[in-house]
Amino acid sequence: MTNTTTRTRSGWLRFTIHYIEMIIAMFIGMFALGFLQSAIGLDVPQERYPDLDYLVMALNMSIGMAAWMRFRGHRWRPTLEMCAAMFAPAVPLFPLLWMGAIDAHAVMMASHVAMFPLMLAVMLLRRSEYTHVHDVQPAGGA
Repeated sequence: MTNTTTRTRSGWLRFTIHYIEMIIAMFIGMFALGFLQSAIGLDVPQERYPDLDYLVMALNMSIGMAAWMRFRGHRWRPTLEMCAAMFAPAVPLFPLLWMGAIDAHAVMMASHVAMFPLMLAVMLLRRSEYTHVHDVQPAGGA
């Protein structure tokens, strides 16, 4: 096997591992922060405010993922692009929700299904950002 082939496989392995890490961080943020919100009485009733409930959940997922990305040494721009992938699927569906054309469950399902390919698309746009090893460093840099 050539050196180039080895580097390519190694880069794609890092890319895949990073994608999985971000999904895990996203779920940890969603569950941990959601549990904390409920514990202190700040949960949003989905039946009454499905749009706000989704936005809060997307924020919780984004916080978990952003914390992990910054810990891993990613810059703010790719971190915020990845966070946008949490919000982007649902926001265009809100007018349909408000008009009663779809329900909260449909928004939640469609958004979660679209979120994963959107995350992957963001990563592919900046493939080099996700295929090289980041040194763990303080998150103060730009």
